[in-house]
Amino acid sequence: MLAKRIIPCLDVKDGRVVKGTNFEGLRDMADPVEMAGFYNNSGADELVFYDITASAEGRNLFTDILRRVASEIFIPLTVGGGIRTLDDFDRVLKCGADKVSVNSGAIADPGIIGAAAKKYGDQCVVLSMDVKRVDGQFRLFAKGGREDTGLDAMDWAVRGVAAGAGEIVLNSIDTDGVKQGFDLEMLDTLAARVNVPVIASGGAGKMEDFAKLFTHPGIDAGLAASIFHTRQVDIKKLKQYLRTQGVEMRI
Repeated sequence: MLAKRIIPCLDVKDGRVVKGTNFEGLRDMADPVEMAGFYNNSGADELVFYDITASAEGRNLFTDILRRVASEIFIPLTVGGGIRTLDDFDRVLKCGADKVSVNSGAIADPGIIGAAAKKYGDQCVVLSMDVKRVDGQFRLFAKGGREDTGLDAMDWAVRGVAAGAGEIVLNSIDTDGVKQGFDLEMLDTLAARVNVPVIASGGAGKMEDFAKLFTHPGIDAGLAASIFHTRQVDIKKLKQYLRTQGVEMRI
């Protein structure tokens, strides 16, 4: 059985790590470079770096901070925010990213998924989706959760995987920052539709939330931010706890 992964996420705005609730009310948390070093030493399996306003502001991702973050860590790094072209993929990979997360850029130009997969390999292309319930449907949102695309998120995921996405991050806007547990209904619906690793994001509040998450088939990783940033949950202790619950972990 493949080991499950624990992935902290750095949401970066104006050069600082921030965190909000339901994608709103952002507050300052820390320096991303210092935090990356902390997570590298704390047992995290991977790290995600999102420049969360790059797409909405129509600019490229801040590469100077990214380079400094990449230099601090020896675990796989996934980077997203403002990724719209193959040149963006290239630039981010040259800064030290191992995988590139595409969200709004793929919605604007779905062809980027297949083009990037062909050039860099499926394993390099992560399709990130910000999803919210609208009129009983799982709806795909763009630009950091600000814009309802009108697209059915599950259909979009199937298209993305068919095009070459090697992994999907499902960010539930409904549970983001609420700390009441992952959006298991949404995750189960997605896992039943795709055959690539699914990373759950949004809602982690305590260790038990991860234990519950990993009883659900098709979920390969749990991603969280504030509970790790505030030291509410220690990653090494979380992994030891999950092992006692029968979850395969790299320790």
